[in-house]
Amino acid sequence: MSNARVLEATALKKSFGDIHAVRGVTFHIEVGETYGLLGPNGAGKTTSISMVSGLLQRDGGEVLLDGESMTTRSLGPKQNVGLVPQDLAIYPDLTARENLRFFGQLYSMPKAELTKRVDEVLEVVGLADRADDRSSEYSGGMKRRLNIGIGLLHRPKLLVLDEPTVGVDPQSRNAILESVEHLSSEGMAVLYTTHYMEEAERLCNRVGIIDQGEIKAEGTRRQLVELVGQQDLIRISATGVPDAALEDLRRLGGVDSVSPADGTLELLVSDAGALLPEAMRVLGSHQASVSAVSVQEPDLEAVFLHLTGKALRD
Repeated sequence: MSNARVLEATALKKSFGDIHAVRGVTFHIEVGETYGLLGPNGAGKTTSISMVSGLLQRDGGEVLLDGESMTTRSLGPKQNVGLVPQDLAIYPDLTARENLRFFGQLYSMPKAELTKRVDEVLEVVGLADRADDRSSEYSGGMKRRLNIGIGLLHRPKLLVLDEPTVGVDPQSRNAILESVEHLSSEGMAVLYTTHYMEEAERLCNRVGIIDQGEIKAEGTRRQLVELVGQQDLIRISATGVPDAALEDLRRLGGVDSVSPADGTLELLVSDAGALLPEAMRVLGSHQASVSAVSVQEPDLEAVFLHLTGKALRD
């Protein structure tokens, strides 16, 4: 069965004794979409994806993968998931190529297809030049990239990445993020958990902010920002700005305020990307001289603080 929604998770619940780890989590992921679960350690991210992947029996709720029910006993749907856990799942005494071949054989991939796919995956994760070195000789970031390669080897419909950049150096982290961006552009559905706000903003089409086992809010970055009433700040360094120009700027749709001070205009607006060209047109029509422009957008850290009352890394 083909479904535009690769994953549908509805009202997931899981408790460990008196600890309610997940409390009614609901979200979906479409073809070619990267969905982020953003929250601090202990928020319920790993428990949620363990249920989604069929590794952990849920206390309540439902998981559909490409329209098929996913449980801990579901063999068919599990074939369509590539899981990249926080803990490395590689064999240190094997090379990257040997690791990939081993896991490909577990998926019963035909030999010719597997050979071709191994080369493709090594390129995607940036390990082609170290393919025949033992993975025990790799840096932490390289091991993480190999871990991702194993997860996507069999072309899963859903790739699940659980905090894939924790503890890696900046160069490897950027390589991992570039790999995820490539996969999304190729049409793969990706579920990405992180407590790094900047990763969620860079990679994810939509984000679910999770805390204490609950999705507090969900949407695109813009939707989440609008949900809590945050606004963009445009700063324009300009001279020769008459009062008439200020009035015209204030009349633009989406402008909340215009504050001139010491050769700088500060505009609070709903959408800087849409408003900036219009603001520049207004200033140009009044022959104002603009020397610099900067835009400060509210980030998901501010949204998380507003929704939970605490910083993301608390």
